[in-house]
Amino acid sequence: MALSRRVTVSDIYSAAKRSEIMSRVRSTGSKPEMLVRRLVHSLGYRFRLHHDGLPGKPDLAFPRYRKVIFVHGCFWHQHGRCAKATIPASNHAFWERKLSGNVERDRQNVAALCRSGWQILVIWECETRDRDALATRVRAFLESPVLRCDT
Repeated sequence: MALSRRVTVSDIYSAAKRSEIMSRVRSTGSKPEMLVRRLVHSLGYRFRLHHDGLPGKPDLAFPRYRKVIFVHGCFWHQHGRCAKATIPASNHAFWERKLSGNVERDRQNVAALCRSGWQILVIWECETRDRDALATRVRAFLESPVLRCDT
């Protein structure tokens, strides 16, 4: 699957420094995820973290409501409307393969969750900047009736 965004960025770090930086990227507990977790908790909802019994191990799972929330990094999951969704110029083939694989895996996980009767909300890293809008969106998602999602 080819990524729709073909913008490339030159790397300003050496390969060793880039490797050190990338080794520190966490899969859980990122700033956007922690912000969403605190927000959801402040709205009075309780959730399971990284539910490993569900496809994609959603960041927040609400089994009682059959709803899940994914908090995606714009770079790692290639948010189509975001300037952060670029492909590095160095080792371009690797990054294109890696990032398009992430996008395809996300698509498959969402489809599997929908087939199982779960509703999904994806929150992008860049959307966490406007906390009021985010709170409104999360509340509307969690308070809406359970509907069958379209895949």
